[in-house]
Amino acid sequence: MIEALIFDFDGLILETEMPIFTSWQELYREHGFDFPFEKWALNLGTSEEPFDPVAELTCLIGNGKDLGPDLARRRARELELIYSQPPLPGVADYLEEAQGLGLKLGVASSSSRAWVEGHIERLGLRHYFSCVRTSDDVRYTKPDPTLYRLALECLDVPPQSAIALEDSRNGVIAAKDAGMYVVVIPNELTRRTDTGLADLALDSLTDLPLASLIDKIEAISSRQIDAGGGP
Repeated sequence: MIEALIFDFDGLILETEMPIFTSWQELYREHGFDFPFEKWALNLGTSEEPFDPVAELTCLIGNGKDLGPDLARRRARELELIYSQPPLPGVADYLEEAQGLGLKLGVASSSSRAWVEGHIERLGLRHYFSCVRTSDDVRYTKPDPTLYRLALECLDVPPQSAIALEDSRNGVIAAKDAGMYVVVIPNELTRRTDTGLADLALDSLTDLPLASLIDKIEAISSRQIDAGGGP
């Protein structure tokens, strides 16, 4: 029986992924280069940052140019785009419905606590969540499963009784490795990556009412139990 929902934040509650990508894309184009999505995709859903866009651009320019002013301008552009975004479609409805169903609600994010808490407070959503776990709480972020394990411990639910709502491959891997059921709702960027490990995929949270989504996950659970498996 499903007792809890754990939300990712970036790209799931708030569309931050495309604004960040757009700001880097604009900066690279100013210098005459294309911003490499295939490399940037490695960074989606994690703070481990296997791809360093500053080092890449510095290498491409190759003349010792001071990028400080450009990077400050890029960051300002990123924030301008992010702060213009409302919560993603269906998020508020899911939170209201989850509260009505008596489900426990948490956030597990690879971003910092200040970033996540600041935005969910600003969006008027903080009161829904009894647990928020972020990069401040772990040594390694997603795809490492520790964030989800800590969120499950905080909510006091077993992994097979919780659904993770994710948008990225790194997030899906983390939640699956924590033993959870995972619903992936890719955003404009992450739908260009492989998120096939999820138990269920939606184009938007508006595709299904929460109660119907839970019914689908519990049907998947029953089939897996009958087959001798699990999440």
